[in-house]
Amino acid sequence: MNETNRRVVVTGLGAVTPVGNTVAESWESLITGKNGIAPITRFDTTDSKAKLGAEVKNFNPLDYMEKSEMLRSDRYTHLAVAAAEQAMKDSGVAGSVAPERFSVYIGVGIGGISTLEAEHTKLLQKGARRVSPLFVPMMIPNMAAGTIAIRYQCKGTAMPIVTACASGSNAIGEAVRLIRHGYADAVISGGSEAAVTPLSIAGFVNMQALSVSEDPDAASLPFDRRRGGFVIGEGSVVLVLEEYEHAVSRGARIYGEICGYGSTCDAHHITAPDPDAIGGSEAMKAAMREAGYTEADRVYINAHGTGTPMNDLTETVTIKKAMGEEAARRALVSSTKSMTGHMLGAAGAVEAMACLLALRDGIIPPTINLLEPDPDCDLNYTPNKAVKTEIDLALSNSLGFGGHNACLAFRAVRG
Repeated sequence: MNETNRRVVVTGLGAVTPVGNTVAESWESLITGKNGIAPITRFDTTDSKAKLGAEVKNFNPLDYMEKSEMLRSDRYTHLAVAAAEQAMKDSGVAGSVAPERFSVYIGVGIGGISTLEAEHTKLLQKGARRVSPLFVPMMIPNMAAGTIAIRYQCKGTAMPIVTACASGSNAIGEAVRLIRHGYADAVISGGSEAAVTPLSIAGFVNMQALSVSEDPDAASLPFDRRRGGFVIGEGSVVLVLEEYEHAVSRGARIYGEICGYGSTCDAHHITAPDPDAIGGSEAMKAAMREAGYTEADRVYINAHGTGTPMNDLTETVTIKKAMGEEAARRALVSSTKSMTGHMLGAAGAVEAMACLLALRDGIIPPTINLLEPDPDCDLNYTPNKAVKTEIDLALSNSLGFGGHNACLAFRAVRG
């Protein structure tokens, strides 16, 4: 295949998040500092140390699929299908791409864990014959991508990207490469997760990764000295990526251009980030280099910013190493996880959406509840209130268990 290095733009967005069930509602919540964290409702938390989550609220999968399809798919697939449906309608790309040139990459960190828990309970309580014959296709992490491909007859590459908390960003970045190098003309890409479940939360609590605060405004605290872990979130954001000339030829509305992508591995530890921040900074440098970064660029960075003690400190070092101390201090940084919680495999996708809309509207979403800044986290994290300012380049960082680092770079489209 001839490598043409074609440009890649975003022509559609869809979102089902803890702060809104559409793109418009989610974005309005992010720029007004609405907190999507609340007591968990999906199960009884009496025996759980973690009582809070960032759940999707008032979501009805029947708005997007027939009941028969809903019953044979997991919640993470419901959320992905909903976001994809919104994005496809927003884009208007349907019918303009040959099926073999249309692909799907959906990032997911865990997959159908609620199905796994339910069917394992049946196995223990009622025996093997009561386990659903749909258990495997409901659980496996490729099924969101497969379901979306079936729905929109995407006969190119269709697969999940599974790199823990970097899954959404890696899915989008790898989709960019698919289009750049001539293997697809359009890709439905993003992330989905629905892991607010007893087993998932017990595992994260016992590894001391989750906040156990019972105050929604003192739980997800990126870059604050009080931070004690992340708050688990759920949801899905999906983007329609399209080759630039293809989008222009059909008169598509364009949100922005994905002009850079970096992906590295720390090769250091299964959960802890490398304190030297070499891998993360190299991912940022790669994305910035592809995006044609110069010191004249006005930069916004949507930080991974989970609110865990090590992540936020290491990410601060990452940004400084990638940009240089002076440029890092000029950049506007924020963590939207302060509002959405950590959506795991969907985190990179919702944060890509935030970057695109920050570029479009000239508004930087805040890091809410940042009341006691950590002196070792000493960049401008846009505390508590959105900032109205024009930016030239938006970067989104994702740093996942296993040492996976991903950075996406976005610009407004220039001719």
